[in-house]
Amino acid sequence: MARGANIGKTIALFFLVLILILGGMLWFDYLGVINAKKVFAPVYRLFGLQVQTSVTNSESDAALAADLDEDRLAKRLEALDVYAEELNKREQDIAAKEAENTQIAQKLEEMRVALEEREKTFNNEVKKYDDRNVNIVQNAKNLNSMRPTDAVEILNAMEDQDVIDTLRKVEELAAAEGKTSQVSNWLSMMPPDRVATLQRKMTSKPVSIQ
Repeated sequence: MARGANIGKTIALFFLVLILILGGMLWFDYLGVINAKKVFAPVYRLFGLQVQTSVTNSESDAALAADLDEDRLAKRLEALDVYAEELNKREQDIAAKEAENTQIAQKLEEMRVALEEREKTFNNEVKKYDDRNVNIVQNAKNLNSMRPTDAVEILNAMEDQDVIDTLRKVEELAAAEGKTSQVSNWLSMMPPDRVATLQRKMTSKPVSIQ
């Protein structure tokens, strides 16, 4: 009985080893290490079967041949050339847009600088105008406190427009204070040709100048 048990174990071990060997060979065949069909070719022939032992794959060969076909390669190269042209055109368009944006930025910068210069000029003119108005008011007040001869001497030394604006301010101050303006008296003491010139330049004559 012990002998029968040993034989059974031996048979079981034999089949286990066989299964492991076959499984390993199938696994190596799957990995491409060996060709299992070539190894088992004698078994196939024993049962009257034919087996392809060549490792060449007809479908792979056909696909490779199609890939290597000159016409197909030419079409692919043509498609690549078209794509390369499109990429070049896109790069040129991008470069043109960048150049256009640069020009626009330069123009905007020039406009900004020009506006700043205009603003400075305007502010300077406003300051000059304000300073002149302050001087006109101060001159008018000073003339009212002077002797007529001194006032006439100062008026004769002024520019025509300064004289006109100063006389107008003198009359405004006199009217605001309810006093008599000295403009007529000063003009009577100034050279007649100077008075005529002042009258021609006035766009709106002071009341005292007739």
